[in-house]
Amino acid sequence: MSTDVPAPRMLTRFVPGVRALTTYRRSWLPKDLVAGVVLATLLVPQGMAYAELAGLPAINGLYTSILCLLAYAVFGPSRILVLGPDSSLGPMIAATITPLLVAGGDPQRAVALASVLAILVAAIMIVAALTGLGFIAELLSKPTMIGYMNGLAVTIVIGQLPKLFGFSVDANGLVAEAEAFVRGVADGKVVPAAAVVGIGGIVVVLVLQRWLPKVPAVLVMVVLSIAAASVFDLADRGVSLVGELPQGFPPLTIPTVPWSDVPALAAGALGIALVTLADTISTSAAFAGRTGQEVDGNQEMIGIGAANLAAGLFQGFPVSTSGSRTAVAERAGAKTQLTGVVGAGLIVVTIVALPGLFRNLPQPALAAVVMTAAFSLADVPGTVRLWRQRKTEFSLSVAAFLGVALLGVLPGIAIAVALSILNVFRRAWRPYTTMLGAAEGIEGYHDVRSYPDAELVPGLVVYRFDAPLIFANAATFRDEVRRLAATDPPPRWILVAAEPMTDVDTTAADMLEDLDEELNERGISLAFAEMKDPVRRKIERYGLTRTIDPAKFFPTVEAGVAAYRALASTAAASPDAPTQATGSELTSDIPRQPAPGGRRGGSA
Repeated sequence: MSTDVPAPRMLTRFVPGVRALTTYRRSWLPKDLVAGVVLATLLVPQGMAYAELAGLPAINGLYTSILCLLAYAVFGPSRILVLGPDSSLGPMIAATITPLLVAGGDPQRAVALASVLAILVAAIMIVAALTGLGFIAELLSKPTMIGYMNGLAVTIVIGQLPKLFGFSVDANGLVAEAEAFVRGVADGKVVPAAAVVGIGGIVVVLVLQRWLPKVPAVLVMVVLSIAAASVFDLADRGVSLVGELPQGFPPLTIPTVPWSDVPALAAGALGIALVTLADTISTSAAFAGRTGQEVDGNQEMIGIGAANLAAGLFQGFPVSTSGSRTAVAERAGAKTQLTGVVGAGLIVVTIVALPGLFRNLPQPALAAVVMTAAFSLADVPGTVRLWRQRKTEFSLSVAAFLGVALLGVLPGIAIAVALSILNVFRRAWRPYTTMLGAAEGIEGYHDVRSYPDAELVPGLVVYRFDAPLIFANAATFRDEVRRLAATDPPPRWILVAAEPMTDVDTTAADMLEDLDEELNERGISLAFAEMKDPVRRKIERYGLTRTIDPAKFFPTVEAGVAAYRALASTAAASPDAPTQATGSELTSDIPRQPAPGGRRGGSA
């Protein structure tokens, strides 16, 4: 039974929580309550662990979890997507705020910087949603994202190793941290009890996730480690514990930082927003498909923006979606965002009424939580698949990995974006090109690489260029057409199969005009087939039909070939008629020269 209540259409459009409330079914309530309890048991230890990963007090991870869940429940469009502190954002937050802190920086200043960072992420997200800039997330291709995440996973694991073994190091950067850890081990700084708790925690989580996936592995590990700390007096054995958390709910706080810190925070916020958006769109699409929903990218950005704004105003830090926590909620039976609201409510109960619940939680156990999350970030099978299927994209992935590992998290995301853009540019600069011929028994004209016995019409070259014709590849197009025209004997027509050409810019238009005049002087006509109407209108607007005969634009390749055959037949039947080639040229086979672009792979 639904509790349908009329609501203004505009309100339900921009505040999906209202729509969810007015269409809520009572039969969903027990499932949402149970899923909320299960989710809270995961959110508390992860929130604390990811806060420390970001260089912030553990309690701020709980503040962040509460507010982002409540805000997304109101403004987020997904029924069950779970937001919160994330292992992939922790290093980015730390990399942004740490340089702005003095040595041994004040924790409150760190919190203020992280809160401003969350507010800036919120502003970027909301502006992007209102201006339709969600496509920016597509600047991160999957290969570069795989490499970035692999680098992030290695960075997180190396950074957590000292904490896992019970000591700390004073170093920044993957190489420096790895060297410092090895020196610490060699110098005998390892706390045996801490190492047992940390390594044992990792083993427990991985074993339960592998063999008993429905069991809350992180919760089991946390409970066991707290019990071990109490039974074996781990604090007296040199193991650091979380200690008593501050009691009470955080007040509304407007964070303030010097204006001189804003540019660095804005740069970090841009990278965080990009990663968050890419992760959210992919995660929401995956789970929306299971529930029959459609992804509303702009509303997702508003929901993420609202979640980050709420977190920033209550001493929190930037948040993102979590595929693992969303999967837990789904398996527990979650139906709506009430699951997140219940989880947030239970966290409030924890910090208000039970602040000492986690005082005996060993720090190595939190390191184990972070490291097992980092393992899930790495995509080794995906990397192997890239190596087997496309070496170029594997190289991009490795370059992104090295950027993160050697230069740092924020430079790494910049490198990942730059590599993705350069890869697009490379494909536009050197697109796949080929000649087309008539294959026996198959209708139409096809790639001669796929059909090497395809018949080529004497005196005619059908040439396909698989990209928009723009400034980046205009010279490539010109040079390959010139090479086709330079064969012996030369063709009479070069018919461009222009269906893949989705654009012709002004640079390319000027090139076409010069090329057509050059070919005309050599007795060769340039013709086009299957050109899209918007592109044809641009050609006309550029005035190219002054030099390129409007009659040389054909609706299909077949029509263009038929027109050429008719012209050739007329020329052969009327020796005195003006022609652009001799009769012998028309009847001689054009040698099957290697199709243009033979240095590039692929086929039609």
